[in-house]
Amino acid sequence: MSKKTILSACLAGLMSTAMAQEPIQVIQPVQNVNLAQVELGKKLYFDPRLSKSGFISCNSCHNLSMGGTDNLKTSIGHKWQQGPINAPTVLNSSMNVAQFWDGRAKDLKEQAGGPIANPGEMASNHSLAVDVLKSIPGYVREFRLVYGDGDIDIDKVTQAIAEFEKTLVTPNSRFDQWLLGKEDALTEKELAGYKLFKESGCTGCHNGPAVGGNSFQKMGVVAPYETRNPARGRAAVTGKDADRFMFKVPTLRNVELTYPYFHDGEAETLSEAVDVMGRLQLGRQFSKEENAQIVAFLKTLTGEQPAFLMPILPPSVEATPRPRPFD
Repeated sequence: MSKKTILSACLAGLMSTAMAQEPIQVIQPVQNVNLAQVELGKKLYFDPRLSKSGFISCNSCHNLSMGGTDNLKTSIGHKWQQGPINAPTVLNSSMNVAQFWDGRAKDLKEQAGGPIANPGEMASNHSLAVDVLKSIPGYVREFRLVYGDGDIDIDKVTQAIAEFEKTLVTPNSRFDQWLLGKEDALTEKELAGYKLFKESGCTGCHNGPAVGGNSFQKMGVVAPYETRNPARGRAAVTGKDADRFMFKVPTLRNVELTYPYFHDGEAETLSEAVDVMGRLQLGRQFSKEENAQIVAFLKTLTGEQPAFLMPILPPSVEATPRPRPFD
């Protein structure tokens, strides 16, 4: 083995050790997906015909041009119904411990079926959504190609959507570049913000590759969080009063794109969110300069956004159930 090879191996080992000591890890590129399911799932993700109105798609609330969310306090559902909670980003959601703020769906596949049948969201039902797809020859052919038969059911629909959503990761942020050894990837202000982020205890909840998403924590540890939003957190799933206001910790990846913040969408800016989290979760009042440093660090977590050609959806035919946007 040459001296150059030995030196490279040593440097790689040192870099790996340094990265392992950080509470945040690099986001890995997409791995281990079924490409045929991904392409089908992409179409289904963008297809509004899965909704009763023929107007709302998965992308309506999780807009991939807007950080995987809709930038609204709470989303707009069927017949302009106001949603009960802020739409979390779909980006990097495959890294979540569970889906939805209260974790009621164990994975992306289970989550994908929820909005379709929710009367306040897409307001359809699984049978009708499947009937729509079965009536469209282009979908029948693609399901046969992907799954080996033309039989369409909600299990295959949600599986395909989930497989597409697994590809929505955002690697190569400037912070990832810094973790990988590019020392000039961050400014002094951003590095000061990261140091403060760690020393203040933020990484107790916001850690791992997604910088969150891997645990449930109480909103309002040091002081109560005041809100008019009725969401109860994990208590709605477990029925335990001890789980009241326990919410899934949101990922901070791409956080500059996913405003407004918190389950009720009440924090309109990153500066406001940092201030509230400091006071209510950590018992710390950040100065204006400290707040700005942390915000500067958080903006380095914006990674490469998913980019692809918009899918061309197969056309409906005479037999396709028609949308009912006003019913």
